[in-house]
Amino acid sequence: MTPPACLVQLTRRLTTFPRRLLASALLLAHLASTAAPPPNIVLILADDLGWSDLACYGADLHQTPHLDRLARESVRFTQAYAMPVCSPTRAALLTGQHAARLQFTIWREGALNRDADAAKNGWKLLPPRTQTDLPVAETSLARLLRQRGYATLHVGKWHLGDADHAPQTHGFDVNVGGTHWGAPESYFWPFSGHHTFQEFRYVPGLGLGHPGEYLTDRLTDEALRLIDEVRDQPFFLNLWYHSPHTPIDGKSNLVAHFQARLKPGLHHQNPGYAAMIASLDENVGRVLRHLDRRRLSRQTLVVFASDNGGTTNLSRGRKVTDNYPLRSGKGSLYEGGIRVPLLIRYPGITPQGAVCHTPVLCTDLFTTLAEAAGAPTETGLDGLSLLPLLKDPTSPLPRESLFFHYPHYYPTTTPVSAVRQGDWKLLEYFEDQHVELYDLAHDPSESRDLASEMPDRAAQLRTRLQAWRHEVGAGLPTPR
Repeated sequence: MTPPACLVQLTRRLTTFPRRLLASALLLAHLASTAAPPPNIVLILADDLGWSDLACYGADLHQTPHLDRLARESVRFTQAYAMPVCSPTRAALLTGQHAARLQFTIWREGALNRDADAAKNGWKLLPPRTQTDLPVAETSLARLLRQRGYATLHVGKWHLGDADHAPQTHGFDVNVGGTHWGAPESYFWPFSGHHTFQEFRYVPGLGLGHPGEYLTDRLTDEALRLIDEVRDQPFFLNLWYHSPHTPIDGKSNLVAHFQARLKPGLHHQNPGYAAMIASLDENVGRVLRHLDRRRLSRQTLVVFASDNGGTTNLSRGRKVTDNYPLRSGKGSLYEGGIRVPLLIRYPGITPQGAVCHTPVLCTDLFTTLAEAAGAPTETGLDGLSLLPLLKDPTSPLPRESLFFHYPHYYPTTTPVSAVRQGDWKLLEYFEDQHVELYDLAHDPSESRDLASEMPDRAAQLRTRLQAWRHEVGAGLPTPR
Protein backbone atom coordinates (compact mmCIF):
# COMPACT_ATOMS: atom_id res chain seq x y z
CA MET A 1 0.00 0.00 0.00
CA THR A 2 1.45 3.41 -0.96
CA PRO A 3 1.43 6.02 1.88
CA PRO A 4 -0.18 9.39 1.23
CA ALA A 5 2.00 12.12 -0.24
CA CYS A 6 1.77 14.13 2.97
CA LEU A 7 3.50 11.32 4.88
CA VAL A 8 6.21 10.99 2.27
CA GLN A 9 6.89 14.72 2.34
CA LEU A 10 6.99 14.75 6.13
CA THR A 11 9.50 11.95 6.40
CA ARG A 12 11.76 13.55 3.79
CA ARG A 13 11.93 16.75 5.81
CA LEU A 14 13.14 14.94 8.93
CA THR A 15 16.90 15.34 9.18
CA THR A 16 17.55 14.17 12.73
CA PHE A 17 18.51 10.64 13.73
CA PRO A 18 15.02 9.36 14.75
CA ARG A 19 13.47 10.21 11.37
CA ARG A 20 13.26 6.56 10.29
CA LEU A 21 11.61 5.61 13.54
CA LEU A 22 9.13 8.44 13.27
CA ALA A 23 8.39 7.66 9.63
CA SER A 24 7.73 4.02 10.49
CA ALA A 25 5.39 5.02 13.29
CA LEU A 26 3.47 7.37 11.02
CA LEU A 27 3.18 4.71 8.32
CA LEU A 28 1.95 2.09 10.79
CA ALA A 29 -0.61 4.55 12.14
CA HIS A 30 -1.87 5.14 8.62
CA LEU A 31 -2.09 1.42 7.86
CA ALA A 32 -3.97 0.83 11.10
CA SER A 33 -6.40 3.60 10.28
CA THR A 34 -7.16 2.03 6.90
CA ALA A 35 -7.39 -1.60 8.12
CA ALA A 36 -10.63 -3.44 7.47
CA PRO A 37 -13.18 -2.90 10.26
CA PRO A 38 -14.38 -5.92 12.23
CA PRO A 39 -17.19 -7.75 10.44
CA ASN A 40 -20.83 -7.51 11.36
CA ILE A 41 -21.99 -10.90 12.63
CA VAL A 42 -25.36 -12.51 11.93
CA LEU A 43 -25.85 -15.78 13.79
CA ILE A 44 -29.03 -17.57 12.71
CA LEU A 45 -30.00 -20.58 14.80
CA ALA A 46 -32.88 -22.87 13.87
CA ASP A 47 -34.62 -24.93 16.55
CA ASP A 48 -34.78 -28.73 16.13
CA LEU A 49 -33.76 -28.61 12.47
CA GLY A 50 -32.34 -31.97 11.44
CA TRP A 51 -29.07 -32.56 9.59
CA SER A 52 -30.83 -33.73 6.41
CA ASP A 53 -33.76 -31.27 6.58
CA LEU A 54 -32.27 -28.87 4.00
CA ALA A 55 -32.15 -29.58 0.29
CA CYS A 56 -28.42 -28.85 0.27
CA TYR A 57 -28.03 -31.66 2.83
CA GLY A 58 -30.19 -34.14 0.93
CA ALA A 59 -33.81 -33.41 1.94
CA ASP A 60 -36.27 -35.08 -0.42
CA LEU A 61 -39.54 -33.26 0.38
CA HIS A 62 -38.36 -29.93 1.79
CA GLN A 63 -37.49 -27.00 -0.48
CA THR A 64 -34.88 -24.50 0.75
CA PRO A 65 -33.67 -22.34 -2.15
CA HIS A 66 -32.39 -19.45 -0.02
CA LEU A 67 -30.38 -21.65 2.32
CA ASP A 68 -29.11 -23.55 -0.70
CA ARG A 69 -27.91 -20.22 -2.09
CA LEU A 70 -26.21 -19.45 1.21
CA ALA A 71 -24.54 -22.88 1.07
CA ARG A 72 -23.17 -22.09 -2.39
CA GLU A 73 -21.63 -18.90 -0.98
CA SER A 74 -20.33 -20.51 2.21
CA VAL A 75 -18.31 -23.31 3.66
CA ARG A 76 -20.81 -26.13 4.25
CA PHE A 77 -19.83 -28.37 7.15
CA THR A 78 -20.92 -32.00 6.82
CA GLN A 79 -19.85 -33.10 10.31
CA ALA A 80 -20.89 -30.26 12.61
CA TYR A 81 -22.16 -31.22 16.04
CA ALA A 82 -24.35 -29.69 18.72
CA MET A 83 -25.55 -30.91 22.10
CA PRO A 84 -28.54 -33.32 21.90
CA VAL A 85 -31.12 -30.78 23.14
CA CYS A 86 -31.63 -27.04 22.81
CA SER A 87 -30.56 -25.10 25.92
CA PRO A 88 -27.21 -26.88 26.41
CA THR A 89 -26.23 -26.02 22.83
CA ARG A 90 -27.20 -22.39 23.31
CA ALA A 91 -25.22 -22.13 26.54
CA ALA A 92 -22.17 -23.79 24.97
CA LEU A 93 -22.34 -21.59 21.88
CA LEU A 94 -22.53 -18.36 23.89
CA THR A 95 -19.70 -19.26 26.31
CA GLY A 96 -17.36 -21.56 24.39
CA GLN A 97 -17.63 -24.07 27.21
CA HIS A 98 -19.05 -27.57 26.96
CA ALA A 99 -22.50 -28.02 28.44
CA ALA A 100 -21.14 -30.71 30.77
CA ARG A 101 -18.55 -28.30 32.15
CA LEU A 102 -21.28 -25.70 32.69
CA GLN A 103 -23.53 -28.29 34.40
CA PHE A 104 -26.16 -27.19 31.87
CA THR A 105 -27.06 -30.47 30.20
CA ILE A 106 -30.86 -30.16 29.98
CA TRP A 107 -33.38 -27.41 29.35
CA ARG A 108 -34.76 -25.36 32.24
CA GLU A 109 -38.11 -27.12 32.67
CA GLY A 110 -36.39 -30.50 32.63
CA ALA A 111 -34.02 -29.40 35.38
CA LEU A 112 -36.81 -27.97 37.52
CA ASN A 113 -39.04 -31.03 37.13
CA ARG A 114 -36.36 -33.68 37.66
CA ASP A 115 -37.78 -35.32 40.77
CA ALA A 116 -41.40 -35.24 39.62
CA ASP A 117 -40.51 -36.63 36.19
CA ALA A 118 -38.43 -39.42 37.73
CA ALA A 119 -41.33 -40.49 39.96
CA LYS A 120 -43.92 -40.19 37.21
CA ASN A 121 -41.95 -42.17 34.63
CA GLY A 122 -40.35 -44.74 36.92
CA TRP A 123 -36.81 -43.94 35.85
CA LYS A 124 -34.16 -46.40 36.97
CA LEU A 125 -31.63 -43.61 37.51
CA LEU A 126 -31.98 -40.12 38.94
CA PRO A 127 -30.35 -37.53 36.67
CA PRO A 128 -27.91 -35.10 38.31
CA ARG A 129 -29.01 -31.67 39.46
CA THR A 130 -28.15 -29.13 36.80
CA GLN A 131 -28.21 -25.40 36.18
CA THR A 132 -31.63 -23.93 35.46
CA ASP A 133 -30.19 -20.55 34.39
CA LEU A 134 -26.98 -19.63 32.58
CA PRO A 135 -24.92 -17.83 35.26
CA VAL A 136 -24.33 -14.17 34.47
CA ALA A 137 -20.76 -14.58 35.69
CA GLU A 138 -19.94 -16.56 32.55
CA THR A 139 -18.22 -14.56 29.80
CA SER A 140 -20.68 -14.49 26.93
CA LEU A 141 -20.01 -13.83 23.26
CA ALA A 142 -22.35 -10.83 23.38
CA ARG A 143 -20.46 -9.29 26.28
CA LEU A 144 -17.12 -9.76 24.50
CA LEU A 145 -18.43 -8.18 21.31
CA ARG A 146 -20.05 -5.27 23.11
CA GLN A 147 -16.67 -4.51 24.67
CA ARG A 148 -15.33 -4.35 21.11
CA GLY A 149 -17.89 -1.68 20.19
CA TYR A 150 -20.58 -3.90 18.70
CA ALA A 151 -24.29 -3.28 19.02
CA THR A 152 -25.55 -6.60 20.38
CA LEU A 153 -29.05 -7.61 19.29
CA HIS A 154 -31.00 -10.68 20.36
CA VAL A 155 -34.19 -11.65 18.51
CA GLY A 156 -36.20 -14.82 19.12
CA LYS A 157 -35.84 -17.81 21.38
CA TRP A 158 -33.67 -17.57 24.50
CA HIS A 159 -34.47 -20.45 26.92
CA LEU A 160 -31.38 -19.86 29.05
CA GLY A 161 -32.93 -18.56 32.23
CA ASP A 162 -35.47 -16.43 34.05
CA ALA A 163 -35.70 -12.63 34.09
CA ASP A 164 -32.53 -12.39 36.18
CA HIS A 165 -30.69 -14.27 33.41
CA ALA A 166 -32.31 -12.65 30.38
CA PRO A 167 -30.31 -11.67 27.27
CA GLN A 168 -29.67 -8.18 28.67
CA THR A 169 -27.83 -9.68 31.66
CA HIS A 170 -25.49 -11.51 29.28
CA GLY A 171 -24.39 -8.50 27.24
CA PHE A 172 -27.20 -7.91 24.75
CA ASP A 173 -28.28 -4.32 24.23
CA VAL A 174 -31.68 -5.38 22.88
CA ASN A 175 -33.90 -8.39 23.46
CA VAL A 176 -36.97 -9.02 21.32
CA GLY A 177 -38.90 -12.18 22.12
CA GLY A 178 -36.44 -13.92 24.42
CA THR A 179 -37.95 -15.57 27.51
CA HIS A 180 -37.37 -18.58 29.77
CA TRP A 181 -39.76 -20.65 27.63
CA GLY A 182 -38.56 -22.94 24.89
CA ALA A 183 -41.46 -23.08 22.44
CA PRO A 184 -44.23 -20.62 21.61
CA GLU A 185 -47.88 -21.38 22.22
CA SER A 186 -48.54 -20.83 18.52
CA TYR A 187 -46.76 -19.58 15.41
CA PHE A 188 -49.84 -17.53 14.50
CA TRP A 189 -50.80 -14.17 15.99
CA PRO A 190 -51.22 -13.38 18.84
CA PHE A 191 -48.61 -16.12 19.60
CA SER A 192 -50.03 -16.56 23.10
CA GLY A 193 -52.34 -18.78 25.13
CA HIS A 194 -52.33 -21.89 27.28
CA HIS A 195 -53.85 -24.64 25.13
CA THR A 196 -50.55 -26.32 24.23
CA PHE A 197 -48.78 -25.80 27.56
CA GLN A 198 -49.95 -25.71 31.17
CA GLU A 199 -48.92 -22.10 31.73
CA PHE A 200 -49.89 -19.03 29.70
CA ARG A 201 -47.14 -18.32 27.14
CA TYR A 202 -46.49 -15.26 24.99
CA VAL A 203 -43.74 -13.64 22.92
CA PRO A 204 -42.84 -10.18 24.31
CA GLY A 205 -41.68 -7.14 22.40
CA LEU A 206 -43.63 -7.59 19.15
CA GLY A 207 -46.19 -4.82 19.47
CA LEU A 208 -49.81 -5.16 18.39
CA GLY A 209 -49.64 -7.36 15.32
CA HIS A 210 -52.63 -8.54 13.31
CA PRO A 211 -54.60 -11.72 12.54
CA GLY A 212 -52.79 -14.13 10.25
CA GLU A 213 -49.35 -12.83 11.17
CA TYR A 214 -46.71 -15.57 11.35
CA LEU A 215 -44.09 -15.63 14.10
CA THR A 216 -41.09 -16.47 11.90
CA ASP A 217 -41.98 -13.55 9.62
CA ARG A 218 -42.47 -11.19 12.54
CA LEU A 219 -39.15 -12.02 14.17
CA THR A 220 -37.46 -11.26 10.85
CA ASP A 221 -39.31 -7.92 10.66
CA GLU A 222 -37.84 -7.02 14.04
CA ALA A 223 -34.35 -8.17 13.08
CA LEU A 224 -34.33 -6.06 9.90
CA ARG A 225 -35.61 -3.04 11.79
CA LEU A 226 -32.76 -3.38 14.30
CA ILE A 227 -30.17 -3.66 11.54
CA ASP A 228 -31.47 -0.38 10.13
CA GLU A 229 -31.37 1.31 13.53
CA VAL A 230 -27.74 0.36 14.13
CA ARG A 231 -26.56 2.45 11.16
CA ASP A 232 -22.74 2.60 11.01
CA GLN A 233 -21.91 0.70 14.20
CA PRO A 234 -20.74 -2.91 13.82
CA PHE A 235 -23.48 -5.25 15.02
CA PHE A 236 -23.96 -8.77 16.31
CA LEU A 237 -27.44 -10.06 15.44
CA ASN A 238 -28.31 -13.20 17.38
CA LEU A 239 -31.37 -14.35 15.43
CA TRP A 240 -32.67 -17.50 17.11
CA TYR A 241 -35.83 -18.67 15.36
CA HIS A 242 -38.30 -21.01 17.05
CA SER A 243 -38.89 -22.86 13.78
CA PRO A 244 -39.26 -25.72 13.13
CA HIS A 245 -39.79 -26.72 16.79
CA THR A 246 -43.24 -27.99 17.71
CA PRO A 247 -46.08 -27.09 17.66
CA ILE A 248 -46.16 -27.96 13.96
CA ASP A 249 -47.81 -24.80 12.62
CA GLY A 250 -47.21 -24.26 8.92
CA LYS A 251 -48.95 -21.71 6.72
CA SER A 252 -51.97 -23.38 5.13
CA ASN A 253 -50.93 -22.65 1.53
CA LEU A 254 -47.49 -24.13 2.12
CA VAL A 255 -48.92 -27.17 3.90
CA ALA A 256 -51.14 -27.78 0.86
CA HIS A 257 -48.14 -27.36 -1.45
CA PHE A 258 -46.11 -30.02 0.34
CA GLN A 259 -49.11 -32.28 0.81
CA ALA A 260 -49.35 -32.39 -2.99
CA ARG A 261 -45.66 -33.29 -3.22
CA LEU A 262 -45.93 -36.32 -0.94
CA LYS A 263 -45.29 -39.71 -2.49
CA PRO A 264 -44.22 -43.15 -1.29
CA GLY A 265 -40.53 -43.62 -0.69
CA LEU A 266 -39.74 -40.15 0.59
CA HIS A 267 -37.95 -40.03 3.92
CA HIS A 268 -39.69 -36.80 4.84
CA GLN A 269 -43.45 -37.23 5.11
CA ASN A 270 -44.71 -34.31 7.21
CA PRO A 271 -46.13 -31.46 5.05
CA GLY A 272 -46.70 -29.23 8.09
CA TYR A 273 -43.06 -29.52 9.09
CA ALA A 274 -41.97 -28.96 5.48
CA ALA A 275 -44.08 -25.79 5.45
CA MET A 276 -42.36 -24.50 8.59
CA ILE A 277 -38.95 -25.11 7.02
CA ALA A 278 -40.08 -23.29 3.87
CA SER A 279 -41.01 -20.25 5.99
CA LEU A 280 -37.69 -20.47 7.81
CA ASP A 281 -35.89 -20.58 4.48
CA GLU A 282 -37.90 -17.64 3.12
CA ASN A 283 -36.95 -15.53 6.11
CA VAL A 284 -33.27 -16.39 5.93
CA GLY A 285 -33.56 -15.17 2.34
CA ARG A 286 -35.12 -11.92 3.58
CA VAL A 287 -32.16 -11.35 5.90
CA LEU A 288 -29.66 -12.01 3.10
CA ARG A 289 -31.48 -9.70 0.69
CA HIS A 290 -31.61 -6.95 3.33
CA LEU A 291 -27.86 -7.19 3.79
CA ASP A 292 -27.48 -6.92 0.01
CA ARG A 293 -29.76 -3.87 -0.22
CA ARG A 294 -27.94 -2.15 2.62
CA ARG A 295 -24.61 -3.00 0.98
CA LEU A 296 -23.57 -4.82 4.12
CA SER A 297 -23.05 -8.31 2.71
CA ARG A 298 -19.34 -7.85 1.99
CA GLN A 299 -18.66 -6.87 5.59
CA THR A 300 -20.98 -9.33 7.34
CA LEU A 301 -20.10 -12.80 8.58
CA VAL A 302 -23.21 -15.02 8.40
CA VAL A 303 -23.63 -18.29 10.30
CA PHE A 304 -26.57 -20.66 9.98
CA ALA A 305 -26.90 -23.69 12.26
CA SER A 306 -29.32 -25.77 14.30
CA ASP A 307 -29.33 -26.38 18.04
CA ASN A 308 -29.74 -30.18 17.86
CA GLY A 309 -30.91 -32.94 15.56
CA GLY A 310 -34.41 -33.18 14.19
CA THR A 311 -37.26 -34.44 16.36
CA THR A 312 -38.32 -37.98 15.50
CA ASN A 313 -41.16 -38.03 18.04
CA LEU A 314 -44.82 -37.85 17.06
CA SER A 315 -46.63 -34.51 16.96
CA ARG A 316 -50.38 -34.50 16.36
CA GLY A 317 -50.16 -38.15 15.40
CA ARG A 318 -47.44 -37.76 12.78
CA LYS A 319 -43.68 -38.24 12.94
CA VAL A 320 -42.07 -34.81 12.84
CA THR A 321 -39.03 -35.61 10.68
CA ASP A 322 -36.56 -38.29 9.67
CA ASN A 323 -32.83 -37.70 9.93
CA TYR A 324 -31.95 -40.36 7.36
CA PRO A 325 -29.28 -41.56 6.76
CA LEU A 326 -28.45 -40.78 10.37
CA ARG A 327 -29.83 -42.82 13.26
CA SER A 328 -32.41 -41.54 15.77
CA GLY A 329 -33.01 -37.87 16.60
CA LYS A 330 -33.21 -35.13 19.21
CA GLY A 331 -32.13 -36.18 22.70
CA SER A 332 -30.10 -39.11 21.43
CA LEU A 333 -26.31 -39.24 21.13
CA TYR A 334 -26.59 -41.19 17.90
CA GLU A 335 -25.71 -39.04 14.90
CA GLY A 336 -29.30 -38.05 14.22
CA GLY A 337 -29.50 -36.36 17.61
CA ILE A 338 -26.29 -34.35 17.52
CA ARG A 339 -25.15 -33.82 13.92
CA VAL A 340 -26.54 -30.57 12.50
CA PRO A 341 -26.30 -28.37 9.40
CA LEU A 342 -23.73 -25.57 9.59
CA LEU A 343 -23.11 -22.91 6.94
CA ILE A 344 -20.58 -20.09 7.39
CA ARG A 345 -20.16 -17.24 4.89
CA TYR A 346 -17.28 -14.85 5.59
CA PRO A 347 -16.68 -12.62 2.55
CA GLY A 348 -13.04 -12.36 1.63
CA ILE A 349 -12.23 -15.42 3.73
CA THR A 350 -14.41 -18.36 2.73
CA PRO A 351 -14.18 -19.90 -0.73
CA GLN A 352 -17.61 -20.15 -2.32
CA GLY A 353 -19.28 -23.53 -2.43
CA ALA A 354 -16.63 -25.22 -0.31
CA VAL A 355 -17.40 -28.33 1.73
CA CYS A 356 -15.62 -29.19 4.97
CA HIS A 357 -15.69 -32.73 6.37
CA THR A 358 -13.74 -31.97 9.55
CA PRO A 359 -15.76 -32.67 12.72
CA VAL A 360 -16.54 -29.42 14.58
CA LEU A 361 -18.59 -28.55 17.67
CA CYS A 362 -20.97 -25.73 18.59
CA THR A 363 -18.46 -24.40 21.15
CA ASP A 364 -16.20 -23.58 18.20
CA LEU A 365 -18.56 -20.84 17.04
CA PHE A 366 -17.83 -18.78 20.17
CA THR A 367 -14.09 -18.89 19.55
CA THR A 368 -14.44 -18.33 15.81
CA LEU A 369 -16.69 -15.30 16.05
CA ALA A 370 -14.69 -13.76 18.88
CA GLU A 371 -11.47 -14.09 16.86
CA ALA A 372 -13.10 -12.67 13.73
CA ALA A 373 -14.14 -9.61 15.76
CA GLY A 374 -10.70 -9.23 17.32
CA ALA A 375 -12.05 -9.95 20.80
CA PRO A 376 -9.58 -11.61 23.18
CA THR A 377 -10.81 -14.86 24.74
CA GLU A 378 -9.83 -16.70 27.87
CA THR A 379 -7.64 -19.79 27.81
CA GLY A 380 -9.09 -23.19 28.62
CA LEU A 381 -12.17 -22.88 26.41
CA ASP A 382 -13.64 -26.01 24.86
CA GLY A 383 -14.06 -24.33 21.48
CA LEU A 384 -11.46 -23.95 18.75
CA SER A 385 -11.34 -21.25 16.09
CA LEU A 386 -12.66 -22.42 12.72
CA LEU A 387 -11.00 -19.55 10.83
CA PRO A 388 -8.30 -21.87 9.42
CA LEU A 389 -11.05 -24.12 8.05
CA LEU A 390 -12.92 -21.15 6.63
CA LYS A 391 -9.81 -20.22 4.65
CA ASP A 392 -8.90 -23.79 3.73
CA PRO A 393 -11.63 -26.40 4.46
CA THR A 394 -9.06 -29.19 4.22
CA SER A 395 -6.99 -27.83 7.12
CA PRO A 396 -6.72 -30.03 10.23
CA LEU A 397 -7.93 -28.89 13.63
CA PRO A 398 -5.65 -29.50 16.65
CA ARG A 399 -8.21 -31.63 18.47
CA GLU A 400 -8.20 -35.36 19.05
CA SER A 401 -11.71 -36.03 20.31
CA LEU A 402 -15.26 -34.70 20.57
CA PHE A 403 -17.34 -35.47 23.66
CA PHE A 404 -21.06 -35.55 24.39
CA HIS A 405 -22.91 -35.98 27.66
CA TYR A 406 -26.62 -36.37 28.26
CA PRO A 407 -27.19 -37.88 31.73
CA HIS A 408 -30.97 -37.57 31.35
CA TYR A 409 -33.95 -39.38 29.89
CA TYR A 410 -35.69 -38.51 26.64
CA PRO A 411 -38.05 -40.49 24.37
CA THR A 412 -35.03 -41.41 22.22
CA THR A 413 -32.55 -42.33 24.97
CA THR A 414 -31.61 -43.29 28.50
CA PRO A 415 -28.70 -41.48 30.22
CA VAL A 416 -25.58 -41.71 28.04
CA SER A 417 -22.18 -40.23 27.20
CA ALA A 418 -20.24 -40.49 23.95
CA VAL A 419 -16.82 -39.80 22.48
CA ARG A 420 -15.76 -39.46 18.85
CA GLN A 421 -12.08 -39.98 18.09
CA GLY A 422 -11.24 -39.86 14.41
CA ASP A 423 -13.95 -41.88 12.72
CA TRP A 424 -14.56 -44.05 15.78
CA LYS A 425 -17.43 -43.32 18.11
CA LEU A 426 -18.27 -44.96 21.43
CA LEU A 427 -21.47 -44.56 23.45
CA GLU A 428 -21.60 -45.52 27.13
CA TYR A 429 -25.04 -46.03 28.69
CA PHE A 430 -25.39 -45.51 32.42
CA GLU A 431 -28.34 -47.78 33.22
CA ASP A 432 -26.45 -51.01 32.50
CA GLN A 433 -22.95 -49.67 31.68
CA HIS A 434 -23.00 -51.26 28.22
CA VAL A 435 -21.03 -49.60 25.40
CA GLU A 436 -21.53 -49.42 21.65
CA LEU A 437 -18.78 -48.81 19.10
CA TYR A 438 -19.24 -47.54 15.54
CA ASP A 439 -17.00 -46.80 12.57
CA LEU A 440 -18.57 -43.62 11.17
CA ALA A 441 -16.40 -43.65 8.05
CA HIS A 442 -18.04 -46.86 6.84
CA ASP A 443 -21.23 -46.82 8.90
CA PRO A 444 -22.61 -43.27 9.38
CA SER A 445 -26.02 -44.82 10.13
CA GLU A 446 -24.54 -46.57 13.20
CA SER A 447 -26.16 -49.85 12.21
CA ARG A 448 -23.34 -52.21 13.23
CA ASP A 449 -22.10 -52.22 16.83
CA LEU A 450 -18.44 -53.32 16.84
CA ALA A 451 -17.86 -53.25 20.61
CA SER A 452 -17.74 -57.04 21.00
CA GLU A 453 -15.54 -57.46 17.91
CA MET A 454 -13.04 -54.76 18.94
CA PRO A 455 -12.90 -54.84 22.76
CA ASP A 456 -9.47 -53.18 22.99
CA ARG A 457 -10.55 -50.14 20.98
CA ALA A 458 -13.80 -49.94 22.94
CA ALA A 459 -11.91 -50.07 26.23
CA GLN A 460 -9.47 -47.37 25.12
CA LEU A 461 -12.28 -45.01 24.11
CA ARG A 462 -14.22 -45.73 27.27
CA THR A 463 -11.21 -44.85 29.40
CA ARG A 464 -10.78 -41.60 27.45
CA LEU A 465 -14.47 -40.74 27.87
CA GLN A 466 -14.40 -41.38 31.61
CA ALA A 467 -11.24 -39.28 32.00
CA TRP A 468 -12.93 -36.40 30.17
CA ARG A 469 -16.00 -36.57 32.40
CA HIS A 470 -13.75 -36.35 35.44
CA GLU A 471 -11.78 -33.47 33.90
CA VAL A 472 -14.86 -31.29 33.27
CA GLY A 473 -16.73 -32.35 36.42
CA ALA A 474 -19.65 -33.79 34.47
CA GLY A 475 -22.71 -34.56 36.57
CA LEU A 476 -23.63 -38.24 36.68
CA PRO A 477 -26.95 -40.02 37.25
CA THR A 478 -27.35 -42.07 40.41
CA PRO A 479 -29.53 -45.07 41.34
CA ARG A 480 -32.93 -44.14 42.71
